[in-house]
Amino acid sequence: MKEALSIPAVKIRMMNASIRCLIFGLLGLLPLIGLPFALVAGWQSGQARSWEKYHWNPAQQIRITGLTCAVIGTMVWTIVDILVIWRIYQYCIGN
Repeated sequence: MKEALSIPAVKIRMMNASIRCLIFGLLGLLPLIGLPFALVAGWQSGQARSWEKYHWNPAQQIRITGLTCAVIGTMVWTIVDILVIWRIYQYCIGN
């Protein structure tokens, strides 16, 4: 049977998830390998956000910064990847 977590334990988990969100969000800005990190950052942000409904998160700004980096990284590298794949496709089919 699971034990109910105390409020300090929940806050520590929430802050750790926020910090992991920032770390993975920053890694999500890396070219080529950033997309999986950005997805993990989004998942970590969702975890921390679910706990924020009940408790104040002192690391909320860190979570938001990490999520912002993850979203920017995802958008930029997805667009770049699509353009590169499109150019390769046009080069292979066009010649």
